[in-house]
Formats: sequence, structure tokens, C-alpha cells
Amino acid sequence: MGLFTAGTAAGLVFFVVSAAPLVVNASSGSAPGRWGGADLSVRVAASPRVAQPGQWLSYQVKVRNAGPGDAVLPVLKIHLPDQVDIAAVNVATCRPGAAKNEVVCPSPDDIAAGGSGAVTVIGLVRAGARGPLRATAGLSSEVVDDNEADNSAEVVTRVDEGADLAVRLSPAATSAKPGERFPVRATVRNSGPRVVRDARVHFTENGARFLSAKGARCAERHGRLGCALGPIRSGARGTFDLVFRVPRGRARDVGARATVYSARVGDRRPANNQARVHVSLRHG
Repeated sequence: MGLFTAGTAAGLVFFVVSAAPLVVNASSGSAPGRWGGADLSVRVAASPRVAQPGQWLSYQVKVRNAGPGDAVLPVLKIHLPDQVDIAAVNVATCRPGAAKNEVVCPSPDDIAAGGSGAVTVIGLVRAGARGPLRATAGLSSEVVDDNEADNSAEVVTRVDEGADLAVRLSPAATSAKPGERFPVRATVRNSGPRVVRDARVHFTENGARFLSAKGARCAERHGRLGCALGPIRSGARGTFDLVFRVPRGRARDVGARATVYSARVGDRRPANNQARVHVSLRHG
């Protein structure tokens, strides 16, 4: 897929492979091969408008040739902030540039007047990012551009303070028999500074079987257990109790792993977002 071909869909990234360039407003009266300068322009936008530490940030770069002439083999260069790790680009011809965090997208064909397109770059904001995050995009061609003022663009994104979530699991017993129940208390702490209103704890069960929960809304789907907590202010904690069971006939120890996260608020210290519980199998 070339520079002036792009595709999007619901979700994080949608990859499209197409050999034909996307030409918009082709009926405007311009004809391929027309002589004269090419008026190139570029725009760049970031989503979300306020970045969260440790979460995704999307950059969409839109390019256009207003004519009257063709743009000869245009090249788009995108520079992302150092505090954003590039994860994906939705145009196949794009490649890493010579500079750090640079994406270079050359068009394999000349672009006629009226041609336009877009490139989406997905990056992950580092947990320690402070901002502001500055991303730039520049578009060039081998023909003269009489209006170079719009050949480059910049977007500045503020980074939110985020929060610091941590989870701890405390089993009531360190051993259990096959078929026996064992309770576990989960404690989620928010060191702030932001309030977390959508704290979620995801459990991966290692042989244990979930039975019930109290103090959180928990549901098990497709073998995965998720629990939703109420708002947790900065410096506060939220606790809930779960009951698991050792399956009858189990021959090995059981356990579970918990991961706490927020979909809206970033986490500056993700190292303490996970906890494990281990219960030894007891016979007799």
C-alpha cells in the first residue's frame, strides 16, 4: 500500500494491502501529467488529545496535492516524540528513518492534482513520560512548491499525571485439599495522583476454580475472570474477597495471577500491577 492509500476501521489498527493509490476529488478537472508546481500540504492530529502514561497514542497524518501539477514521488517524514515507542504503521511502504523515532513514507508513484491520503502511526507512551509530546510531519516532492508554509505540521500533546495502581493477593490458607474451597482477599492500592474510577482486576487461574466474589462485580467469560471496582481515590485502597476451589482429582498445586489496570488513566509504575497466589495441594 502506497503513501496515498490508507484504511481504517473500528479498533486499534487496520492493515490494508492495495496496489492502487487512492485519489480523491479526481473529477475536479485536473488531468494527469499537467505541468506546473504542486501545492502539497500536510496535517497531523493526535488521539487522545491528552496522553496517558503507559497507554496507546495514535497519530493520523493527512496529505494532499492541490495542484495544479503532479507531485513527483512525494516523501512524507514523521517524527514522533522520544517518549513514545512506535508500535505500528498502517501503510506498507513506510519504513524507519535515519533519525530516532522517524517514519519515512515514500510514494512509489507521482500524485496527480487532487490526490490525497493518510498514514496512521500507533505508539505506546512510556510510563515515565512527562510531556509535552511534540510530533512533526513534513511532505516534500521533486517539483517546486510555491506554497511551502503548509508542507509541514506539528501537534503538541499534554501527558496526564496518571496514577499508580498496585494489587496484592492474600490467601486465607497456604494449602488445600482436592475439592476444598479457599478464600483470597484482593487489595488494590492507588498511590495517585489521579482518581481511578474504572479499576479492573483480571485473573488468570492456574488450576483454581472461581466460585464467588464479594465487594466487587466479578464475571467469568471464556475461562477468564474479571472484576470491576468502585472509584479509588489517591492514597486509598479497595478490597474484595474471592472464593476459589481446588478441583476434585487435582494432582498439582493451584494458584492464580491478578493484573490491575485502568482503561482511562495511565499507570506510571506498572511493575506492581501484578500479584500471584499459590496454594499447595494437601492430601489426607
